[in-house]
Amino acid sequence: MDLILSKNYRAEAGITQYRIVRFGAADGGVLQAAASTDKLIGIAKGMGIASREAPFAAGDFIDVTRAGIEEVEYGGNVAAGDLLTADAQGRAITAAPGAGVNAWIVGQAEVAGVLGDIGKCLVAPGRIQG
Repeated sequence: MDLILSKNYRAEAGITQYRIVRFGAADGGVLQAAASTDKLIGIAKGMGIASREAPFAAGDFIDVTRAGIEEVEYGGNVAAGDLLTADAQGRAITAAPGAGVNAWIVGQAEVAGVLGDIGKCLVAPGRIQG
């Protein structure tokens, strides 16, 4: 059994299932992440089988996993143990900031995968520097 901490937020724009999210402009709002410089907070997830693949529309209430092990869509080659950040579509990619550059991470990959795979991630947001 995976223990997770999730919180309900309101989508401020469309958000795809299994994507990384960041805080939105309004309190209680989230947006799909689009860069490693976004303040990443967790992973968007559905509620039950019927919503598992459905995207969220602006105004929808969604659950965001803030801590624990959650599924995330990979945006490239990922190895188990890699620290993960967001690409331009909010998919998880290996965090590799340049020297002196700060990058936000959403957590650590539990399993290896490639572009389009749904893998497991230990959600533990933070920031690293190259």
